[in-house]
Amino acid sequence: MHSLLGCLVYCGIAAAPAALASCSDDNFAGDPTRDWNGTSSYFEPTDEQGFSTYYTPSVGRVGDPMPFYDQRTGDFKVLYLQEYTNNMTFRFHPIWGVSTKDGANYTSLGEIIPYAANDYQQDAAIGTGCAYEKDGTYYVYYTGHNGNCKNREVVMRATSTDFKTWTKDELWTLNGPDFGYSANDFRDPQIFVADDNLYHMLIATYPVGGGDPVFAEFKSPDLKSWEHVGRIRMIWDRMLECPDVFKMGDWWYLVYSESFRASWSRKVKYMMARSYDELKDCFNNGPKWPADGHEGVLDSRAFYAGKTASNGTDRYIWGWCPFRSGADLHEKNVSVGAGDGNEPNWSGALVCHKLIQHSDGTLTLGAVPAMAAKYTQQQDVKVMASNGYNGGTLSGDDAYVLYNRLGTANHLKFTVKTSNNWDKFGISFVRSTDHEFYYTMVVNPEDENHRKVNFEQEGYRVMSDDNGNEQQIYGKGFIEGIDGYWFERPADNTYKIDIYTDNSVLVMYINDVCAYTQRIYGIQKNCWSVNNYGGSVTVSDVTVSQY
Repeated sequence: MHSLLGCLVYCGIAAAPAALASCSDDNFAGDPTRDWNGTSSYFEPTDEQGFSTYYTPSVGRVGDPMPFYDQRTGDFKVLYLQEYTNNMTFRFHPIWGVSTKDGANYTSLGEIIPYAANDYQQDAAIGTGCAYEKDGTYYVYYTGHNGNCKNREVVMRATSTDFKTWTKDELWTLNGPDFGYSANDFRDPQIFVADDNLYHMLIATYPVGGGDPVFAEFKSPDLKSWEHVGRIRMIWDRMLECPDVFKMGDWWYLVYSESFRASWSRKVKYMMARSYDELKDCFNNGPKWPADGHEGVLDSRAFYAGKTASNGTDRYIWGWCPFRSGADLHEKNVSVGAGDGNEPNWSGALVCHKLIQHSDGTLTLGAVPAMAAKYTQQQDVKVMASNGYNGGTLSGDDAYVLYNRLGTANHLKFTVKTSNNWDKFGISFVRSTDHEFYYTMVVNPEDENHRKVNFEQEGYRVMSDDNGNEQQIYGKGFIEGIDGYWFERPADNTYKIDIYTDNSVLVMYINDVCAYTQRIYGIQKNCWSVNNYGGSVTVSDVTVSQY
């Protein structure tokens, strides 16, 4: 620990004066009147056990979400695969759920569908699926996964009339080999109503005998009996997981996640077309990417397994933001931001965005309206330190303005205007006046007219070798495991930025054209900064709100 403020992690921020006096830092102990918000040294916070906005259960984490809008109750129900730190070998990932009316406040529904009672039943482990309601009956179609069985993966279902008591249909399965598909990879069923007014189901799989992956397509008049109607190509050899098909306005969309195993492409993306038949053809003789300049990418590599649901007015998308290994290390700034560059882990916190449909049909992601309505307690914003900062303008290399400490959940809103088409700026978290490493989302010019958010570890630490000689060890710089995507530079070089944080989860929105989700440990109760890298930028209208 590096100050009494760090000691407060264990003593408690709201401790009584006597408790404050029990901490060991001689400089500050016994001073209950100290204005901690007036300090800017590094603080070592820990995440709360459960997150409020980017939902995380108090035990375990959120895996692939399966949202749908329940018209009977007037809310969204988001099912998900419940992940525990110590899963059993064969039995894991029961389906749990939450309900929400607005994508910003959640109520836990607990366990919906348990995994099997022994290691040899088909759904000993449960994989991604979907939920649907028809004529008073709820259906959940899901993946039964078990390497002990003849088919490692099959599609299964359960039903309920009240969304509380569920019955597994033990006599029904869809088996890949029965239709010419893999027995090992046959997963992620998703149901929707197509142009023919029939229910259709897509399943991610491979043809028997190998070859490039495909979506197996089935149709049904009643959600009970299913007929195989063909297959849809994927993108070359890329496995596309968690498919979601829907119509929005005059356009049809397919949202998918390029396989988590393919680190270089692991992002949530979409295809679009004027009809469902045209949508199925998007991967043929192409791919026929959306005309958005970034191949349909919707978010960073810290948002995965995204699926959507609509209440008839707005359509939201839910995915998970991964946890990062090493967050439990208590060495100053070692792990707060995955500075090692490794790929993130599977599962984490539930993140929700609103889909924004533009006039040409292309999609971007924005904050759900309830986010701004939730973060209503406006905070004082103070400049704690700066370099090259004058009247709101940052000029020259290494210019920055450091603002006072954040709370556990924060809404940062501000405007950055660059002086020309090439200026580069960034927003840093876990930064302090005694900082070593800190972590920055850099809005980087990829060319004159395009930007991309890069994640960088900046700063340095002083290390001594065996002979006592000191040297500076600099941050890693660009972190390849959390890449963003291209977006167009605003014509007037003005960036309207909203950032929402909940403990270590963060989402940044820029001008309704860019969404960037990230996990940075240590955001809360530390300072933050806006930085300039050559040229000059102007920072204005800075507000911070909490709840």
